[in-house]
Amino acid sequence: MEKNSPRIPSHVAIIMDGNGRWATDRGLPKIAGHIAGADVVDLVTEAASDMGVKCLTLYAFSTENWKRPKAETDALFELLGERLDMKEAKLIENNTRFSAIGKIEDISASAQKKIRRVIASTKDNTGLTLNLALNYGSRLEIVEAARKMAMDVKKGILDMKDIDEDLFSGYLYTSGLPDPDLLIRTSGEFRISNFLLWQISYSEIYVTKKLWPDFTRHDFEEAVAEYQRRERRYGG
Repeated sequence: MEKNSPRIPSHVAIIMDGNGRWATDRGLPKIAGHIAGADVVDLVTEAASDMGVKCLTLYAFSTENWKRPKAETDALFELLGERLDMKEAKLIENNTRFSAIGKIEDISASAQKKIRRVIASTKDNTGLTLNLALNYGSRLEIVEAARKMAMDVKKGILDMKDIDEDLFSGYLYTSGLPDPDLLIRTSGEFRISNFLLWQISYSEIYVTKKLWPDFTRHDFEEAVAEYQRRERRYGG
């Protein structure tokens, strides 16, 4: 695929599903699936960058994931911190900008500190934006955006007659990012799972039965190729 071709999606979003099932199928603890899944994040990030994708948003931890056992959620954020420590220099070397969306302030202080450090150290990079959705829920995002808009109207900063879709988008966590062109979901599930509900209104959706730890660079390239075969009409 030609890098930066008009048919390369500018923004790809991925629901990375199947880590736990992958581990269970192998008689392993769930954290083993998350570790294997983290390795796939590295190769997909590299593939996206090589293709000329501008933004890659990965659904890493939802607001609903707190229902999981505490030992698992603690291990997940410990793994995130370890990966950020390991990969920070590589992100800088590869000109990749790191960002995160969601209720970051509600996760562990240690993970927050590392997230903010890597955001700061990569903020001037101009290549791919690697955007992690952490403690993220789209309904909550929309409600919070509505609250912020209402408060700005109350303060006189915003006039209600000026509210439109573009203005509303600016109040979302993803403000400044293009809407996803392509949404990929692994593990064969046909659900959105409270992910980017506003932003994926016109996204092409690609579902694969592969569990996330089995997802390869070739699979990512095939998803993009399928996107390129589709005609996007936006209701026209």
